[in-house]
Amino acid sequence: MVKNIDIFTPILDEPEIMGEIAAANVTNDVFALNVLDISGMLVFLGMKKNMPLYIAEGILSGIKNFMENKINSKILGGHTIYSEWPLIGGEASGFVNKNRIIKKNYVEKGDKLILTKPVGNQAIMAAYRLQKNNPALIENYSKSKIDASIDIAIKLMTTPLQDIVEVIHSYPENKFIHSMTDVSGFGLAGHLKEMLQNSKLSATIDKVPIIELTKELAYDFGYKFDECEMPETAGGMLISVDQKQVEEFTERLSKFGVPNWIIGSIDNIHKAKFVQISKDVEHIEITKF
Repeated sequence: MVKNIDIFTPILDEPEIMGEIAAANVTNDVFALNVLDISGMLVFLGMKKNMPLYIAEGILSGIKNFMENKINSKILGGHTIYSEWPLIGGEASGFVNKNRIIKKNYVEKGDKLILTKPVGNQAIMAAYRLQKNNPALIENYSKSKIDASIDIAIKLMTTPLQDIVEVIHSYPENKFIHSMTDVSGFGLAGHLKEMLQNSKLSATIDKVPIIELTKELAYDFGYKFDECEMPETAGGMLISVDQKQVEEFTERLSKFGVPNWIIGSIDNIHKAKFVQISKDVEHIEITKF
């Protein structure tokens, strides 16, 4: 049995969407251990006493929609408290044969690194907040482009990682996948360092898919873009795959409708546990997802 507990604060004002993002955030960590089905979710909600009821109802509606219609699961119950700051999240669980579990702390030299979602959603959501609270700070940007990038970020954050697990379970065994994790608060490089923690190996990132405008906004807002350390919410799956099978695996992901990019490799050309961003790193701007 695999369990995950996750609680965080709102990043946008639409309660239904916020509920979906919260559900994705909670279930992503379970999927990242190669669990195919989520048994259910216990919802946690912290709300101010004077918060309009429709907000709480909207959040719960969004969680319910994600659980039932996107990953074929359900809400099992939950707990609500009064809090001066809104808190949204809960606990999700699922079952997997212990021999099929994929952890995030083993890699081999030559492994290729696959990422299934572009990065940058926190920089984009910062622009979302400024559009509402202080639009003068982003007046040099095209509003239509910012709106389009916000739509992509929201779609990314409300897209479950279950499809990747379905692809993995289509194989009789998954030993060619050495390590797997979802990308969230530590950013791409931070979670890659977690993969290297028990090895004497290093990693090189030479390609990064990004949401359109991420680079410009990240520089303006002080996010660590060049270091690949921008935090993400409900980000993609980062997978370390045996180099002999990576091409077939990426093709199968694509056949299942899962976007994916080979972003780098595991090596020993840098100091142990070090993530190197290539001097010639390629940034692929994503305008549709």
